[in-house]
Amino acid sequence: MAATPVSKYFDIPRLYYFESKNVFTGSRDQTFNYKITPGEKIKVQIWHGMICSEKADIEIEKEFSLDQTGFDEMISWLEEQYDNQKTK
Repeated sequence: MAATPVSKYFDIPRLYYFESKNVFTGSRDQTFNYKITPGEKIKVQIWHGMICSEKADIEIEKEFSLDQTGFDEMISWLEEQYDNQKTK
């Protein structure tokens, strides 16, 4: 039985992955890229293009609390950013 995905667009691991201090990167439509970095908080960075995060110009960055509420807010915010860029 497959687990319910946390996002309607992105294949992002559950909160435990980030509580264990793992970094996660992903993309959608080959140009919408994101990096999720846990620390005291969860930091999300977004950029566009076919380049890695270390060389990209980060366009948007936001932090969320490293708990279930912050994680859920982060998923909603990331989906909203994706929806907004699709309408441009």
